[in-house]
Amino acid sequence: MGPHAHGWWILLHLVLFVFWLGGDLGVFYSSRYVLKPDLTPAARATALSVMSGLDLGPKICLVLFLPSGVTLMALDPHGAELFGAPAFSWWRVALVWAFALAWLAATVADHRTHGRFPWVRRADWAVRLGLIAALAAVAAYTLLADRPFGVTTEPRWLGGKVALYTAAIACGLGIRLTLRPFGPAFGAVLNGGSTPEIERVLRRSVDGCLPYVFGIWAAVLGAAALGVLKPGADL
Repeated sequence: MGPHAHGWWILLHLVLFVFWLGGDLGVFYSSRYVLKPDLTPAARATALSVMSGLDLGPKICLVLFLPSGVTLMALDPHGAELFGAPAFSWWRVALVWAFALAWLAATVADHRTHGRFPWVRRADWAVRLGLIAALAAVAAYTLLADRPFGVTTEPRWLGGKVALYTAAIACGLGIRLTLRPFGPAFGAVLNGGSTPEIERVLRRSVDGCLPYVFGIWAAVLGAAALGVLKPGADL
């Protein structure tokens, strides 16, 4: 790669941070209008459409954050080894990108079809659960080992960043589980069947996601801070 390649990959990583957090803020703001019972069903449906459109951006950023981060590590590996060989050979990085693009396709398809194809949603869930388990193990090892992957530059900041990314994925799954009652309840609103009980279901579903939403914001900001400041690193 050229001499400026590292800088361009850092820029991409930062752009993903910005759009991830900014898109999530837009989703949060539009969700407040979805919950307003004094608006017409059509107006609330429009707010939901805006909310859904904005939500695709953070989903894309979450997926691409993984291969962009691996690429940055490959460009500056500090002697990292895996099973006695260099950890970031080009074919491993290429495999991560291929995996991420397949995951991205499943994520976008599931978002646009609103779960009409259960196998797509199951595949996306399986990927996320697998990543949570694998990345949590990598984060713990990087944080606790004396020389994780043979690296001597004190990369615990990177272990913390991986842990926060893992937490963000887990929070996203928490949001999905909490929103399950939302669809049927909002369908009743659109069909003119809004009642105080249905409005309570909507509010419980959306507001019940707030701890996970705030958790994602904290994880994204924390990961950005660790990536920029690299506390404790001996570089």
